[in-house]
Amino acid sequence: MSDATPETRAVVVEREIAHPPEKLWRALTQPHLISEWLMKTDFAPVVGHDFTLRGDWGSVDCRVLTVEPGRMLSYTWDHVHDDPAFDLRSVVSFTLTPTATGTHLRMEQTGFRSEQKQAFGGARHGWQEHFTNLERVLAGLA
Repeated sequence: MSDATPETRAVVVEREIAHPPEKLWRALTQPHLISEWLMKTDFAPVVGHDFTLRGDWGSVDCRVLTVEPGRMLSYTWDHVHDDPAFDLRSVVSFTLTPTATGTHLRMEQTGFRSEQKQAFGGARHGWQEHFTNLERVLAGLA
């Protein structure tokens, strides 16, 4: 019997954002701003805080894992489905790196099992769309 964990895949999205890390951090951590670019939520940037992301299609249960203001944020992303084969237990991490023109934002969502092709594809497409919405929200912030 093997102790190896099943192989998983990750979705990685990187984007240069023409805003400073502090401004981006606000959009990643303030619930009213998160609801404008991602989903409605009761998020709080406190390690161990349980929160929910709610969309038209359902909800995601989350727990804050890492909070390094202006630098790093991570949380679990658990979507329980009626069919357990579609359950997704993953971790989303945001890394912010200051650049000469703003911030390099890297998002990584880990934990997609090899048979979760639809969830993986949906996340790859969805995060690109969310980041476009995020840039729109940032453009409207003072």
